Amino acid sequence: MWAMPLLISSVMLDDLQQLAVAAAPEEICGILFGQNGRVSARRAAKNVAADPVLHFEIDPRTLIAAEREQRNGGEPILGYYHSHPDGTVEPSTTDAASAAPDERLWLIVNGQKAAAWQATEDGDIYGRFSAIPLDCFGAKGQTAAEPES
Repeated sequence: MWAMPLLISSVMLDDLQQLAVAAAPEEICGILFGQNGRVSARRAAKNVAADPVLHFEIDPRTLIAAEREQRNGGEPILGYYHSHPDGTVEPSTTDAASAAPDERLWLIVNGQKAAAWQATEDGDIYGRFSAIPLDCFGAKGQTAAEPES
């Protein structure tokens, strides 16, 4: 089980929220890169789901390219992000059915709120996801829980 929070820059999280609002009613999706729970980059992916208003599916070409880059020494894949434009930031039954229990992290945004999850074998939600803390860091690198120097 993941013991540390998912750390993401407040700027990146705000960008994702704005993208979610702009794309609504369709879901946005992409890949999160980083290490030790800290997101260092993201890559948007085309939502190739049959009905992108109700579901998301990361374009396999984008995912395969990211996996290949990681194998060749590139930035590690930390997890994925997607939006629920008109809904909660909790995983849906569809999310659970399509998620591999690979311990990767999922960030779900809805234009206002965000939550982080880990895909596991025996998660608390639908037997697939467990909630993990989400924290933001600013331009100076401090998290919301750390005082500014």
